Amino acid sequence: MDARDRIRVAQVPTEAHLVLEIFGQRLEAMGQKLEGLLALRDRMEAVSEEVRALRGSLEAHTPAPEVAASASRAASDSAYTAFENRFRGSRDEIRARQRDYVPLFAGLAPVVDLGSGRGEFLELLRVAGIAARGVEDNAHVVRECREKGLDVVQGDLLEFLRGHEAGSLGGVFAAQVAEHLKPTVLTALLAESYRVLRGDGLLVLETVNPASALAFHDVFIRDLTHERPLHPETLRFLAAAAGFSDVRVEMRSPVGADVRLHLVPGAGLPPPVIQVLNENVERLNALLFAPLDYALLARR
Repeated sequence: MDARDRIRVAQVPTEAHLVLEIFGQRLEAMGQKLEGLLALRDRMEAVSEEVRALRGSLEAHTPAPEVAASASRAASDSAYTAFENRFRGSRDEIRARQRDYVPLFAGLAPVVDLGSGRGEFLELLRVAGIAARGVEDNAHVVRECREKGLDVVQGDLLEFLRGHEAGSLGGVFAAQVAEHLKPTVLTALLAESYRVLRGDGLLVLETVNPASALAFHDVFIRDLTHERPLHPETLRFLAAAAGFSDVRVEMRSPVGADVRLHLVPGAGLPPPVIQVLNENVERLNALLFAPLDYALLARR
């Protein structure tokens, strides 16, 4: 073994020691990292447990979808009732407007009131001794009606009609309902009304008169739940198409003279000029201030 080999052999323990030292350092570093990873794992498990506990707490305090939907509907019903109370008129005003309909149903019991609302027409029929029942989807006003002893069911008006046998009713009444319905629902309502009415039965539908500019701009477009305006001739046609043979339209809720345009006084102007001016005033009144509502009266 020459000198060079002896030097190499002498260096082996030193190099081995260095290798072992480096390995030990790296092993220690890996151990520290492992401890960190284990600590991180424990922390993540703790956080996961906290999340599970929080989710369980939220689920326990969160209403089921049907409960949430019911609460939302109740709030909507209450809000719309407040809207009607403010803009449609008081109960006394509505009873005054609907009183003229009562004699039409004399001798035609039983009568159903579709979309009976606060129950004004049902109250009028009760006073007149005419048996009647209402259907209304607003739970808030259904509860109010029942508290007054009125016979009102909560539900869909079309399904309500479908639950009656053919020829089982003497009268069907609906005030300010038709304008809320989609065309397919309206035509189905007319068909069902024809089916459930007996031979002498009567259908009365009152709705906003879109032929009156005042009614359209001051009444119809104010209510976001209105589906579309119904021209009197359109509703008359649909009723006839449903099978009704005696169909007519009556204008309701005339506009007061204090709102309508006034005729031009004759002093100081030639009579022909006065005549033309006043004819134009009448035309404008007919266009702008026609009656606010109309009623469709249809018999089988």
